[in-house]
Amino acid sequence: MLKVCSFMPAVTQMLYDMGLQHHLYGITFECPPQALEEKKPVVRCILEGKNYTSKQIDVFFSESKKDGRKLYYVDEPALAEIAPDIIFTQDTCDVCQIDTECTAAAVANLEKQPELISISPNNLKDVFDNAVTIAKALNREEVAYTYLTKLKRRIKKVTNSLNLAKVEPKEIALLEWVDPIYNCGHWIPYQINLAGGMDRLSNPSGDSMVTTWEKIKNYDPEVIVIAPCGFKTEKAVKEMYPLLAQDGWPSMKAVKERKIFIVDFDLFTQSSASTLVDGIELLAGLFHPDIVAVPEDLKSKYIRFYEM
Repeated sequence: MLKVCSFMPAVTQMLYDMGLQHHLYGITFECPPQALEEKKPVVRCILEGKNYTSKQIDVFFSESKKDGRKLYYVDEPALAEIAPDIIFTQDTCDVCQIDTECTAAAVANLEKQPELISISPNNLKDVFDNAVTIAKALNREEVAYTYLTKLKRRIKKVTNSLNLAKVEPKEIALLEWVDPIYNCGHWIPYQINLAGGMDRLSNPSGDSMVTTWEKIKNYDPEVIVIAPCGFKTEKAVKEMYPLLAQDGWPSMKAVKERKIFIVDFDLFTQSSASTLVDGIELLAGLFHPDIVAVPEDLKSKYIRFYEM
């Protein structure tokens, strides 16, 4: 049986989603709770266990990158003990997760050289295609198609409801970071579109970028979604204060309408195909509550800021 290490939480989740977790031996410290209970973390981070603010994290990452320091490292003895056949890694973001370059350096001295497969999606289609790549590497391509058929059916249910109601897309701003402010990129704008929204400040299929408050204020979206990468809602709430202090915040359309939502990051970033579909279903319920209901199992994944 092929032995796998997943250096991406999204890959780990998809292996579980597709019932392929018996191949999985090594994971990262950020992987889903079930995996952390059952598998061995071999990727660590020097910020692990720290409770820094978004500003402190941004400064730390920026200075580390400037100095050429790596934030992630591999427990090489643990990796050698596993002796994996395949390691899934990524090159989408060297801030959020370990990248292929770091991984290659860590495996260079292993007696058995594993195959490195980079899972680096840019958009929603890529994420779905990655499920096939993962399953195919384990000679189980058929389970990916079954998995994806179910997910596409869920998306179709949302889009059909919105189309039948002839809804007008809501103008949205989804922020991946708040201090400094980052817009959303990669697959998130596609999630927003499928949920009946549009984010004019987003960067579809590309990196999220620092965005000025002036741009957001001038855009004046109908709904603002706060989902800082790596932050659950409880922590993200504490990061709201830089936004509350911005000039013109009280006069924003979304603030007046009390449509400020704080959502768990794992529906958008570091996500599997299934959790991205969760994100679409949740967003549709937030954007168009008269048409689409937020699924019961997702109600704990968001907070309406002005109804806390």
